[in-house]
Amino acid sequence: MEKNANDILLKNVHLLSRLTEQEVNMMPTVEAPLPSVEQVKQIVTLVKNIIFPDYFNKRQPNEAIRSYYIGVHMEQLQQLLTKQIAHGLQFCEDCECIKTKEQVYQEASRLSLEFIDALPEIKRLLYTDVQAMFDNDPAAPNYGEVIFCYPVVNTMTHYRIAHKLHELKVPVIPRIITELAHSKTGIDIHPGADIGEFFAIDHGTGVVIGETCIIGNHVTLYQGVTLGAKSFKYDEHGNMLNVPRHPIIEDHVTVYSNASILGRITIGHHSIIGGNIWVTNDVPPYSRIQQSKAVDASFSGGLGI
Repeated sequence: MEKNANDILLKNVHLLSRLTEQEVNMMPTVEAPLPSVEQVKQIVTLVKNIIFPDYFNKRQPNEAIRSYYIGVHMEQLQQLLTKQIAHGLQFCEDCECIKTKEQVYQEASRLSLEFIDALPEIKRLLYTDVQAMFDNDPAAPNYGEVIFCYPVVNTMTHYRIAHKLHELKVPVIPRIITELAHSKTGIDIHPGADIGEFFAIDHGTGVVIGETCIIGNHVTLYQGVTLGAKSFKYDEHGNMLNVPRHPIIEDHVTVYSNASILGRITIGHHSIIGGNIWVTNDVPPYSRIQQSKAVDASFSGGLGI
């Protein structure tokens, strides 16, 4: 029995060690380390420590000490981010001019510093999201509970980090970051989506925001909302084109639970979209869209309507 088990183990180790043609086609051509999901998690943690220092670190009322700790975290962030961007650049299809290892790390260092230069704006936006969530939820007793407990803050921290890296055209890393939040909170935001300030998601589970969405300021979504594509365009070879295909949500819009807004349509400012409906056409400003009145029907013998 033991010999048989060893034979099975050895046989399958041998088979699975071979590089299949499909596997080779899916791997980058450059033989370099791949990005590390664990180190990307550390990057997000470091950004949280920098942006919400009193919440995710020991509180430091002394500004000089606080500055010291933020400086340490920022140095660690720059080193980790440079390394992970360098590993991600091998997936870049438009980076043929970056060939040597030295060039890759120079480009990665430049991109990581550009990201760090954007941290004050990322912090500003995240605090507007905290404010929006606090203002929109009477169950929120204080800002601390929103920052510590609300999934939207965790999700938006991941998203705002990823969106900036996406703007810098960093491959792979932004999507890893948003998928980390997706797996934890059930909120799926593509890093390419463009989301304004004072953004709130109440509850959040099941929210989907597609890559080419444009969302204005002071927008609130409830659980189960989908801002998705209605159809796809193809080139002459049958390949899907990456063109704008998701909704534009203007300022001061509220979308209630389980609404699906699909296609490149515009929801006008100060509109309210009711729950459990599909919207596939433009909605003018100040609209109130809701489903038809419920039909009162009786059941017979448990056989349905």
